Amino acid sequence: MEGLRVYGGHYAELSRRFASWLGLYATDATAVLEIAAAEERGAPLSPARLSERIALSTGATTALLNRLEAAGHITRTREHSDRRVVTLRSGAHIQERADEFFGPLAHRLDATMARHPPGLLEQFESFVSDLNATMDTHFTEQGTAPARHR
Repeated sequence: MEGLRVYGGHYAELSRRFASWLGLYATDATAVLEIAAAEERGAPLSPARLSERIALSTGATTALLNRLEAAGHITRTREHSDRRVVTLRSGAHIQERADEFFGPLAHRLDATMARHPPGLLEQFESFVSDLNATMDTHFTEQGTAPARHR
């Protein structure tokens, strides 16, 4: 558990550095990454879903999206048959900037993971999923559902 705590700290520091590198508030950079990651998974976010994922009120999320859209970091589109549904998309340059910033680390992480057998990595992925499910259950039982980062 200590190793996971340390990794969480490293991830938070990486997020802070990415935000600073982009010249954004930390929450704004987190939102941009969530929007881009959801697009990559083929499940783009709505403003309400983003609000849940980054644990902001709907009003604060609207202000954040206004800032990001004005800066060209995201767009809001109406792609659904129900034209009231808004879909969030990352700006054209965001993936390039993210690749530039995270690319060197991604190569190092790939090299590190390549030293381990695929079966071990699958077990680790399952273990981390179990830990996350346990924490989700705990938060739900306490009435404090967590922000989802999957």
